Amino acid sequence: MPNRRRTAAGLTAAVAVAGAAVLVGAPAAQATVVDVNYACVTKIGPKSAVSPVDIKAVKSGSGYTITMSFEKGVSDSPIELPKGVMTPRAELVLGGAADGTVQVKGTPNTVAIPPDTPISIGTLTGTFTPKKNGKVTFTAGKLIVHALGMDAAECTPKNNPKPSLELDVTGLAGGGDAPPADDGGGEEDDNGSGGSGTELPKTGPLDSAMALGTLGGTVLLTGAAGVLWLTRRTAR
Repeated sequence: MPNRRRTAAGLTAAVAVAGAAVLVGAPAAQATVVDVNYACVTKIGPKSAVSPVDIKAVKSGSGYTITMSFEKGVSDSPIELPKGVMTPRAELVLGGAADGTVQVKGTPNTVAIPPDTPISIGTLTGTFTPKKNGKVTFTAGKLIVHALGMDAAECTPKNNPKPSLELDVTGLAGGGDAPPADDGGGEEDDNGSGGSGTELPKTGPLDSAMALGTLGGTVLLTGAAGVLWLTRRTAR
């Protein structure tokens, strides 16, 4: 009887750990550092530079905080830029399950930038609020360097860069591409909002992971009940 108890407990622990491992391992986003070849129109003539660009997304409420980071500067200034006079901004081009652009903006330079020195862009931040489930891509778009009260440089990617981020959006009620199940409540309206809205679309690996996690919890409870039953029989 003790062997049975140990076997049941061991099986329960193994399934619970496996379910947790699947939940932890399910990726919500895939980011890739992409080299972007910027061609810039500046007040002192054309400039060009290649900078590795990294885009990340962090869930925040009903949307995502998007960060865009530059590893190199893309332009320079013939004169010194004093502290606080330069602010970069950029747009990210959406693809996949979303279209349009996301605007991201940096903070003013914290130190003076010497003349003829590449201007450090740093990290730009914005917000993305998805409207439907699916995979959304983010690609570097136009970059603008605002300095000394004017847009001093406007830079456009010239090498048709690949997306720097693919975000798997899941869990939006009524946000799937497929029509909701017919529950007898009437036809779907023009914008796809018909149906009861109680079923969440299963569109990504995270949904499967949640199902496995729930299965692990069920087996855990079943295993615990079996151990209690075996213990009570032994006591008799």
